[in-house]
Formats: sequence, structure tokens, C-alpha cells
Amino acid sequence: MIAWKKFFASFGFAFSGITATYKSELNFRVHCIISIIVILTAISLDFSNLRMIILLIVIGIVLALELINTAIEKTVDLITLESHPFAKQAKDAAAGAVLVFSIFAVIIGILLFIEPLLKSIES
Repeated sequence: MIAWKKFFASFGFAFSGITATYKSELNFRVHCIISIIVILTAISLDFSNLRMIILLIVIGIVLALELINTAIEKTVDLITLESHPFAKQAKDAAAGAVLVFSIFAVIIGILLFIEPLLKSIES
């Protein structure tokens, strides 16, 4: 049997983590603000369901990667107070994962937006 109290409490913990990351991490706030602007622009361009689904998946992955990056950075900070090359590598790799996918997200975004934008300009 599912322990419903624990199940629903886990959502509270997740939202607490998202809120803490939003308050403490500039990059996460920037990604959130850009995401809102992009979604509103997609709505104004009357994106098809498929385009919107792809867009939301890409945005979700970027935000999730930012949260994972923050978790890795905080965990590394908790484990060692001194500067260590492995700690730097772990933090840099996590940040690199966000950067790599963010670059692809921009490319995907351009591909998603170019046709609706051109149609909007023509009309």
C-alpha cells in the first residue's frame, strides 16, 4: 500500500528544492524568465500542438539540468571545503552539461520558431 502522506510530502520537498534554487541561482532564474518569454511568444505565434510539445520538453530538460547542476554543486561543496581538482571537475562537468543542452535548445528553438515567425511577418 502506498504511504500517501509520504508520497504527497515528496512533492513539497521537490517544490522546496525548486524554490531554493530559484532564490539562490541566477542562471536558474534567467532560464525561468527566458522560458516564460519563449512560451508566451509561442502562444502568440499560435504554435501547433507538436511544436508546443517539443518546446516544453526542451524547456523542461534545460530547467531540470539546472536543478541537477545545482544539486551536484551543493553536494560537492558539502563534501569538501577545500579546493580539489576532482571537485572542480565535477562542478565543471555539471555546468558543461547544462551548457551543451542549452546550445542545442537554442538551435531547436530557432528551428521551431523560424516558420511561424516568417508566417507572422508575411501576414
